[in-house]
Amino acid sequence: MASTYNSFNLHTTAEKFYIEACDDGVGDVLAIDRVSTEMTLTVRKDVPPSAVTRPICGIMGTIRLVAGVYLIVITKKKKVGDLLGHAVWKASDFDIISYKKTVLHLTDNQMQDNKVFLSMLNSVLNTDGFYFATDYDLTHTLQRLSNTSPEFQEMTLLERADQRFVWNGHLLREFMAQPELHRFVFPVIHGFIAMRSCCINGKIFDWNLISRRSCFRAGVRYYVRGIDSEGHAANFVETEQIIQYNGAKASFIQTRGSIPFYWSQRPNLKYKPKPQISKSINHLDGFQRHFDSQIITYGKQVILNLVNQKGSEKPLEQAFAKMVGSLGNGMIKYIAFDFHKECSRMRWHRLQILVDTVAELQDEFGYFLVDSDGSVQMQQDGTFRSNCMDCLDRTNVIQSLLARRSLQSQLERMAVLHVGQRIEEQADFEKIYKNGKKK
Repeated sequence: MASTYNSFNLHTTAEKFYIEACDDGVGDVLAIDRVSTEMTLTVRKDVPPSAVTRPICGIMGTIRLVAGVYLIVITKKKKVGDLLGHAVWKASDFDIISYKKTVLHLTDNQMQDNKVFLSMLNSVLNTDGFYFATDYDLTHTLQRLSNTSPEFQEMTLLERADQRFVWNGHLLREFMAQPELHRFVFPVIHGFIAMRSCCINGKIFDWNLISRRSCFRAGVRYYVRGIDSEGHAANFVETEQIIQYNGAKASFIQTRGSIPFYWSQRPNLKYKPKPQISKSINHLDGFQRHFDSQIITYGKQVILNLVNQKGSEKPLEQAFAKMVGSLGNGMIKYIAFDFHKECSRMRWHRLQILVDTVAELQDEFGYFLVDSDGSVQMQQDGTFRSNCMDCLDRTNVIQSLLARRSLQSQLERMAVLHVGQRIEEQADFEKIYKNGKKK
């Protein structure tokens, strides 16, 4: 795989931006004409001495607003950790730089509009959770990466990335069209990554959690629900738990996403707006598209629907069950679990009912496992797709229980846990597992 450059200097003149790759022994410079917007490769000696220079961590891409084109760069990054020997970074600050030197060509209204768009752009960039790697493909799971062709291995990070998770995909369109520029840019994912070194029985292993949020149909709760005509579910997230020990690697995948048909829950003055299921649309078309793509990507599907089975959430549960039934697809299994009813009055132990219900299916799906020699011992051939109303709290709880159950099996198999030892009883690890975010 052609990795991208690691560090850069941005040299700015009135006519051009020069982005210099600062990796050892590299003299490549990307020149961007601020008038024609043309991008070309050049060398360090072509950068005028009068240019204003500053270091940057990477290029997010370019965007056209009312005032013209803007270059978006990453100005600060923070190391999250190493995944299989590759550094993973969190982008923590950005800069939006106009190609145009002035906005005097705009009317007052256009200036106002441009200001609004810039503020919206800043607001998105200030959202926590943008991550990247310059020599590792963060958009794919370990299992997907192991099942690729030699041609795929030769591709640049930009060409091979899973487009669902490339949050700067739209911003990189100009770069995409010029393969010689691919080493200057990398895919940026949005979500959450935790990487911790852990110890059980004196054995040190790496525990990593990667949540990749889809850039299709993303949005804030209440305003974005259901699916679009392509079958993309609102706020879809793929979560991968990766364990590394003594050269062996294990990975377990789960997904979450909004209830995949056409419904809405537009905010009004009520504390909890009533969900509305669209009446005039053929739901099954988008519903089928959603699950067809899920099955192609992840194998068998077990739907864990955690919404209430009474009150305003009840019609959503009934409609979901009915649609799965009408598909008549043996690859999809539907399980409804009324989380709030079962666990009311702090009866969290009752979650075990659901875990026990799906235990056999989870064992059947397995997980992805590679031994220290690099040979694949096991593949995961199905996933749990969980949802509540927002795919937040209830979903989180269930996903963490299933991930821990998978972890128990993986650590036993890797001989980190002794026979009969329970992961819940490892107090130090439990603390890390439940607070993965905290360093």
